[in-house]
Amino acid sequence: MNIKEQLLQGLSDAGCSTETTERIGVLYESGSYDEMLRQMRMQHCRLVDEMHESQRKVDRMDFLIRNQEKRIK
Repeated sequence: MNIKEQLLQGLSDAGCSTETTERIGVLYESGSYDEMLRQMRMQHCRLVDEMHESQRKVDRMDFLIRNQEKRIK
């Protein structure tokens, strides 16, 4: 697997859309590395935002469980 294939596979594995993966691949091929890295950082931020949203959901579920446990006891 060459470097571009590894990059595209990694982006896909990280949850990037096909459109985003292809756009970053085009940037890589054209040598637009600064823009490629900017796009990759944007995807990183998106993933961090998703992680934080998931954490908020987990925290909310923990709160609900604790409240129900208190009521049952």
